[in-house]
This record gives sequence, C-alpha cells and structure tokens, in this order.
Amino acid sequence: MAGHSKWSQIKRKKAVNDQQRGKIITKHIRAIQSAIREGGTAEVGANVMLKNALAAAKTDNVPQDNISRAIERAVGGGEGNAYEGVTYEGYGVAGVAVIVEALTDNRNRTAGEVRSTFGKHGGNMSGGTAWQFETKGMIVVPDSERVQELAIELGAEDMVSEDGSLTIYTAGGDVYTIADKLQTKGFIPEMTQITKIAQNETKLSSEDVAKVARMIEALEDLDDVQNVYSSANLENLEVVS
Repeated sequence: MAGHSKWSQIKRKKAVNDQQRGKIITKHIRAIQSAIREGGTAEVGANVMLKNALAAAKTDNVPQDNISRAIERAVGGGEGNAYEGVTYEGYGVAGVAVIVEALTDNRNRTAGEVRSTFGKHGGNMSGGTAWQFETKGMIVVPDSERVQELAIELGAEDMVSEDGSLTIYTAGGDVYTIADKLQTKGFIPEMTQITKIAQNETKLSSEDVAKVARMIEALEDLDDVQNVYSSANLENLEVVS
C-alpha cells in the first residue's frame, strides 16, 4: 500500500497549493449535494456517502460556509443540475489497472473526456478492473509510536509511516469508528475517507511511473471526475510533471 500512500500525500499537497482552488471546492460541493440526494437525507449518521463527502471536503479545507450552502440547496431542492455517479474502468501503460469515479449531468460528455484522457496517455478505457480492488478506510494522522499502538488496538489492517505522517488502513465499514476513537484519545486525523486499494500493486520502471502519474493527474483534473484509483506502485515517484 506504500504506492497508494505516496499518491495520497501528493494529492493533499496539491489541494493546498493548487492555484485552481475554486475547481477543487466545486468538486466537493457537487459530491456533497449528490450524496444528500442519493442518500435521501442530510443526517450524517444515516448517510455514509455524505459522511465521506464531508470528510473529503474537510481534508481539502473547503470553507464551512460553502458546505452549509451546498447542504441547504440540496435539502431544499434548490436550483442546480442533478448529477449521477458513473464509474469507468481501464488500463494505463504497463497494464496498470485504473478505476475512475465521476459525477456527471452528461454521460456522453464525461465518457468522451475520460476515454480521450486514457488514450492521450497511452492507456485505454476498456476491460473490467474493479475486481482487482478492495474498498478500504484510510486515516492519516501525525505519526508516533503511541498512535501506531492505538491503531493496532482499534483494529487497523495496515499502516504506512512516511514524512511524519501515519496512513492507517481499515476495513471500509470501520474507518469512521476508528477515526472517532483516535480523536477522543487526542490524535486528530488529517484525513479520513473510504478509498479503493489494489489487491496487488503493479511495479513500474521510473519512466512508466512518470507516465502513469501524469495520466492519473490528467484524469483527476477533469471537471466531472471525483476519484481515480490505480494499481500502480508510485512509491518512488519524485515529481509529477
């Protein structure tokens, strides 16, 4: 899971430094509103999709005012396009398996953009890849020996320590329970979310690592795309260019 952890750190840094901050916020607002409409409630305790969307927005420091307005509009049935969730599967260079999750109001447009991006980066949007991934919980906290011990006690399945941060992996249904217990012990999560982890990571040459990273970043930059998961081991990735 080291490669997955590496890419998660890059995404967090990008969210802080990205000049197109408005684009990031818009994606989170769309996810929050879609979660409320699909889940049928704005009660976080009864809507796991909403809880995940809110946690992701918090990680990227989306202003609370934006979040509150998005919830009000979704609950009130206010103006705005109705977005539906779609998933695309394909392969990148070196046989890297890829899953793309999007929210769209135009399936044809989104499918065309995703397919084109795959093609531009040496991949193809064909073939099923979902079977290669497992749904997991991911929590990122400041690293320490005590938080590692506590995570194990609480049922963590795996951990990756890097650059002063500890990425904790859990069963998908346990992530928020474990995150809440960590917080009550004084360990405040920097990130809590449900994600997809490849059962077997694809090892890549330094050249292919850069190619795959550029493809993933291009997919994530598409307006309709919410999440991109891959089987690539990006542990040795230095710079995304």
